[in-house]
Amino acid sequence: MKDLKQFNIPFVGLKEGKHIFEYNIDNTFFSLFNFDEFEDATIHVSLEFVKKSTLFELVFTATGTINVPCDVSNELYDQEITSELPLVIKFGPEYNDDNEEILILPNEAYQFNVAQFIYEMIVLSIPSKRVHPKVLDGTMESEALETLKQLQSKGEKTVEITDPRWDKLKNLITEKKT
Repeated sequence: MKDLKQFNIPFVGLKEGKHIFEYNIDNTFFSLFNFDEFEDATIHVSLEFVKKSTLFELVFTATGTINVPCDVSNELYDQEITSELPLVIKFGPEYNDDNEEILILPNEAYQFNVAQFIYEMIVLSIPSKRVHPKVLDGTMESEALETLKQLQSKGEKTVEITDPRWDKLKNLITEKKT
């Protein structure tokens, strides 16, 4: 992906020690990965890159907000995102990313791209159930919530329907006891 060149880190020219890389992530970044689950994103990613003689230590830190629909009311809201991803990079005969905490780059590599790590860190930090804060504190007023409340109150009056085959089996158990 040529649009992700800004995420390349040419480590050959870097001196040993700590280096900081800053990235501002928005929806354009996620569209490059064909990910369109949120309306808007404003995320700041800070990468602390420590170059040592035989390996690199990286710590990605992301903070910001994404605009997503609530799973209950379908109303859009800003979900806070905070995440941290540590990564160690070593060198070897060939590329290997089998271990999620250690990346092995080929000995002849002179740069690597961090976009995939940033993408995965942010996407995995999104809660699986997204609930609008106003739904949680009870102040949300929407048509969807009113309909849901009406359906819940009707559901309390329903009669439990059971499968007659299971009822016959339950009778067998009670007949044995007597």
